Amino acid sequence: MKIDHLLEKYILSHSVEEDPILTRLYRETHLRLVNGRMCSGHLQGTLLTLLSHLIVPHRILEIGTYTGYSAICLAKGLAPDGLLHTIEINDELVDFAAEYFLKTGLKEKIIQHVGDATDILPLLNEKFELAFLDADKRQYLSHYQMILPKMTTGGLIIADNTLWGGKVVGKITPNDGQTIAILEFNDYVNSDPRVEATILPMRDGMTLLRKISD
Repeated sequence: MKIDHLLEKYILSHSVEEDPILTRLYRETHLRLVNGRMCSGHLQGTLLTLLSHLIVPHRILEIGTYTGYSAICLAKGLAPDGLLHTIEINDELVDFAAEYFLKTGLKEKIIQHVGDATDILPLLNEKFELAFLDADKRQYLSHYQMILPKMTTGGLIIADNTLWGGKVVGKITPNDGQTIAILEFNDYVNSDPRVEATILPMRDGMTLLRKISD
């Protein structure tokens, strides 16, 4: 959700300083791509890193690599022998992200997959302690249903954009497929007894889902 520019500046000045490489990544994303706003950015990235450090996961799953900002933030908290699997459907972004994985020294800890997550997820024979969902909103629910069995009990799924610019409380038009999908996802996970759900009003909304049972 939008916050006042001065307040955001204050928050960032009292938060962990942004990695200079991530600063360059964020800037280059906005220079080279039309939808640069999709990049996680400093504030959200700080939270992702914090959560990863608290969990110290051996395996992280990300759906929606984009230019790699969030993957880098998450990978910073990996256990020494940990790996992050990230899936991106747009093959034109793979080299962009890989370049920054190399610059941060995390390339050996990040495995990039290119293609539709629906096809790739069944091939990942792993158990994950942390997952970040940030891809096609219309597939959020199906991706969640595929991810949850692969999560360890106590594992955390983070779903991005779950307030969808405030549209979740506005008037919905029948052709607004993404908003409808977000609403369905939010309702489903809120009533799913296998998880505990909390929505944080950060940026465009982030839902934290802790798996409590199979």
